Amino acid sequence: MLHNKRITIVILIIASLLGIFLFAPVDTALVFYEKNTRQLAAFKPIEIDDKFQIVFTHSIHLTDVVEKYTVTENLDIKQYEIVYEEFGIGMPANAGEGQTFIYEDGKYHVKDLDNYFDSMKIRNGKTVSENRFLWESNTGQEHMVWFNDYFDPGDWFTVKVEKITLWEYMRGVKIHE
Repeated sequence: MLHNKRITIVILIIASLLGIFLFAPVDTALVFYEKNTRQLAAFKPIEIDDKFQIVFTHSIHLTDVVEKYTVTENLDIKQYEIVYEEFGIGMPANAGEGQTFIYEDGKYHVKDLDNYFDSMKIRNGKTVSENRFLWESNTGQEHMVWFNDYFDPGDWFTVKVEKITLWEYMRGVKIHE
């Protein structure tokens, strides 16, 4: 009888430790959730102050638009710059208060943006599906992947910076070059 209790206690301790090991947050990541769900579509490990870019081809004037972001200490996403080549639908015509608007190397830059997001809704282009995700490694090397390598054209995502568990890390699709 005492032997069975010890075995039960040992099994409970092992199961508890395994549960903690697998389901406790272990890493910070930029997480792509399918539409408005908690269904993890993909993730990219990321750290506070890391910068990344989302580049899309504007569906009207068919030129690239670059949105630049950084990760804040409280795991928000801060947009700090937007770069584009053509004025058109959705493109700013000048800078707002506290921002800088310049024309440089054939592109318009709106700098010093102070836009914070706890999450963002992103669509992988359907008509013109040339969206890209760029980030810089610890060595300063720039990396880029095409959204179409991970997502179907037209798919919608909720993007957040969150702590993910080892289980999510092992089961999820890690974005890498």
